[in-house]
Amino acid sequence: MESQIENAIEIAWNATSDNNLKGQAFEYLDQLRYNSEAWQVCQACISLFTRQQHPSEVVRLVPLEIVNQIIHVQSLPPQSLVSLRDVLLEYIRANYTTNQQSPPDSVGLQNKLTQILTTLFVSLYREGWESFIDDFLTLTTIPGSARPDNIAGVALYLRILSSIHDEIADVLVARQDAQVRVHTDLKDLLRERDVQKIAQSWKDIFGLYRDQDDVIVEMTLKVLGKWISWIDISLIINQEMLGQIFPLIGRTNASGAADKVRDAAIDAFNEIVGKKMRPADKTEMISYLDLRSIISTLIASPPLGDHKGTSLYDTDLAEAVAKLVNTVMADLVRVLEDRATDDATKMKATSLVRDFVPLLLRFFSDEYDEVCSTVIPSLTDLLQYFRKIDSMPEVFSEMLTPILNAIIMKMRYDETSSWGEEDEQTDEAEFQELRKKLQVLQKSVAAVDANLYVDVLSNLVARSFQSLDEQGSQLDWRDLDLALHEMYLFGELATPSQGLGMKTGPPPQASERLTAMMTKMVQSAGVANYPHPAILLQYMEICHRYSAFFEAQSSMIVQVLESFVTLVHHSHVRIRTRSWYLFFRFVKHLRAQVGNVAETVIQSISDLLPIKAEVPNDDADDDMSSDETDNSADAVFNAQLYLFEAIGCISSTASTPADKQALYARSVMDPLFADMEQHLPRAKAGDNQAILQVHHIIMALGTLAHGFSDWTPGSQNSNQRPPPPKALSDEFARAAEAILIALNELNTSSDIRAACRAAFSRLLGVLGSAVLPQLPQWIEGLLSQSSSKDEMAMFLRLLDQVVFGFKTEIFDVLNVLLTPLLQRVFGGLREPISGTDDEIQLAELRREYLTFLGIILNNDLGGVLISEANQGFFEELIGSILSLATEIEPSSGNLPASKIAFSLLAKMATVWGGPDVATISENPATLGSPSPTIPGFDQLILIDRFHLACWQVLSNSQFRPSTDAQTKQVLNEIAGLEQIIYLKTGASFIQHLQSTLFPELGVDGEQFLRNMTTSTDRKTFAKYLQTLKDNKLK
Repeated sequence: MESQIENAIEIAWNATSDNNLKGQAFEYLDQLRYNSEAWQVCQACISLFTRQQHPSEVVRLVPLEIVNQIIHVQSLPPQSLVSLRDVLLEYIRANYTTNQQSPPDSVGLQNKLTQILTTLFVSLYREGWESFIDDFLTLTTIPGSARPDNIAGVALYLRILSSIHDEIADVLVARQDAQVRVHTDLKDLLRERDVQKIAQSWKDIFGLYRDQDDVIVEMTLKVLGKWISWIDISLIINQEMLGQIFPLIGRTNASGAADKVRDAAIDAFNEIVGKKMRPADKTEMISYLDLRSIISTLIASPPLGDHKGTSLYDTDLAEAVAKLVNTVMADLVRVLEDRATDDATKMKATSLVRDFVPLLLRFFSDEYDEVCSTVIPSLTDLLQYFRKIDSMPEVFSEMLTPILNAIIMKMRYDETSSWGEEDEQTDEAEFQELRKKLQVLQKSVAAVDANLYVDVLSNLVARSFQSLDEQGSQLDWRDLDLALHEMYLFGELATPSQGLGMKTGPPPQASERLTAMMTKMVQSAGVANYPHPAILLQYMEICHRYSAFFEAQSSMIVQVLESFVTLVHHSHVRIRTRSWYLFFRFVKHLRAQVGNVAETVIQSISDLLPIKAEVPNDDADDDMSSDETDNSADAVFNAQLYLFEAIGCISSTASTPADKQALYARSVMDPLFADMEQHLPRAKAGDNQAILQVHHIIMALGTLAHGFSDWTPGSQNSNQRPPPPKALSDEFARAAEAILIALNELNTSSDIRAACRAAFSRLLGVLGSAVLPQLPQWIEGLLSQSSSKDEMAMFLRLLDQVVFGFKTEIFDVLNVLLTPLLQRVFGGLREPISGTDDEIQLAELRREYLTFLGIILNNDLGGVLISEANQGFFEELIGSILSLATEIEPSSGNLPASKIAFSLLAKMATVWGGPDVATISENPATLGSPSPTIPGFDQLILIDRFHLACWQVLSNSQFRPSTDAQTKQVLNEIAGLEQIIYLKTGASFIQHLQSTLFPELGVDGEQFLRNMTTSTDRKTFAKYLQTLKDNKLK
């Protein structure tokens, strides 16, 4: 077997082996793990590993992996594990002692060997290998010596200790309950038997190797850092052990290179400090270790002190020390928050917090963001603790100012940073993420002391504006950017709707300070004309965010508009495109205040309105740019649309006469019409650029219309602006005609259809009921033979809006277009589906089709469904609804549509079933014969078809309302429909139930009738139907 395994490994790992042979070799090796002769396989594998004449490394490594997996997969008997122990111990003693001819194994082999030894430890330490620790501890010394002077043995011993922790004590590893119990017992046994001698071994190793072998010292520190979490702290916190570790923490490296031992020592100390213990013990330990002095010394050391701001600055050391500070501060906050902490301990912890805040702020203010981020968690904890205190002690209040100042200064771009350059986009994004974290901290300070927040921020902004007046463009852009960024954030306190969870609410002076800042920023030409793009962007963002300020200060609007008109032409593409959006948002919010300035604005930005469509490259989809940095042609056009909407907003102010509004609309649209007319022939011929150009023009026309009027037909919102004047509607009727011409010519293009659909929805607000005569053309174009189910569903949603908005005027138009419209929809419903996307689109189309019919019925337009023009289609209409209602198989995904369908059937029954001829009450009664609106509707439709559909579903074995929420909703609709049928047909329905349904179910029907005729809440009847189904219709 040994030779077979060796051959299989060599074939499997030989790059020149035949692929079929390789596959067979891997399969053979994989099957060994489950071989019934597990012990024989282990023997062969261990023999390959321990063979005196070593084979290749892979031939030794793979067998160890097989053995390790066999131990895990198959439960080897204890005697086999003991035999394996003996073989491995013999090998280790022969190869891991000094002066042996055979060199120690490679690191990879040692790691794999360590895994097996750890597995044997878990299985045999309780019984079978009680001397495990002693055996490997003995290996650390040369025979006859009393010191751990066998380097190979020491390294293996430390690897094993590290692996044991990872196996039985690593809290990040998820384990089964049985495993947890075994591992807990093993830790108890280790503490009882061997932990003291292990701790002594660490001291001995430190003593011997501290100045000789950094690799051994680093390994020891890492092992100590792992074990400290579950052994007695006194084994580490003692003069002898600390005397070994302290020099390692403070040692200096003359070369300035990274010192792994020092960093490992700090990490180990961090684990020591972070060990869980009682509050009093924790504060006592922090004081005893004199961590403040240790950390202060490290901060003053050359790598963090003299080299700060240079290339020699040791960021790894800074991060390690920052981690230690973060641990200390987080633990101290936990001590203060613990209700069980006594007053004396709290006083001590408070004093320690005061001592450590400057150290925390040193690393929080570090120029390297990864160092700063290391202490953000504990600073967050501290501020959250402050928020919980009812009355802030002075000692804590004094900390807030330096904390807030540090947060603010950390928000400043550092001296090495630039802005807007492509090669620094990642750094920029990371800095903006850091700013978001800092903003959270700043909010916490504001929540604790709002007055301090207001004073510090407003003073910072005031000083910066004063410096700008004095220095002009010579002022460092980073300082001005910081002031504007803080001004942007200031509104979260000054604007009442924002709120920061403050105990006393925002201070009254906050809004006054913000008003003063805004006034200064607008009146000072220095900000809007500053040469750095970051400042201009901040200026526009602030004007947009605080646009409500200009409602009261309308005299300043013109000045800001002038700045915007300049900035929309900026040479920097990011500033230019962002300004188009912000300009639109600004004028939209202040539409009532801007006055009649449309002509000036249109003339000023007319050079930005010509559309130049660019067909994207094939690799455009690979662009992973964020929205803010995406400068593709498509992104630029999407931003350009905001200019059209802004023109619409600014041209339709209350002070602008209707004829002027129409004139402004015409001045923008006429060039677009000419451009469309020029490109249509090429687009019809299949020119992609021309098609895209027409698409963009249609989008621009729709967006312009939306800017002029966002009126929604049928809306009852009292804040909505009134419908547009007729002169304006007439102008946009020309736009609709132009779009329809393009749609008719190019309706095979899904992009053109999408643009037309978007434009149609926006034109509704300016056309009003004038859109109705055009509806057949819109339907013809938007529901072409090539339209997808998704497009049909979206257009039906638009028609819902049209029907609802013009319900008093649409009957005649709807009467003409309904049958051709539904024929198109039925075509989509009948299309075969392939794949998940098709299934989703079909489900959506079904829902929108049913919803559209519901909108017609709910708006008293049901007559259109049975009119002379459409009555020939009525039978197919009813059949389609019944088909969707009864398709309830879980795999169909149709349950939501089924619910809507049954609801729609109930609505039809109400509309066309005539007056009620029965009552539902404690004393129900039938009142006479049915008199439906449609002759025969009561028997032929309600009883013979609607009622039949209900029981077709109820008798379906896949309909399980007791186990599925969606199915239960369908059942509620069925219950409601059954009761409406009863109300409309009375005694006829009862007679039908008694002669057909009840005999089929084998019940006398009395309970059924009682529930149906007395349950004023249909859910009560639905519960009865569910019980009936569970008992009779399983």
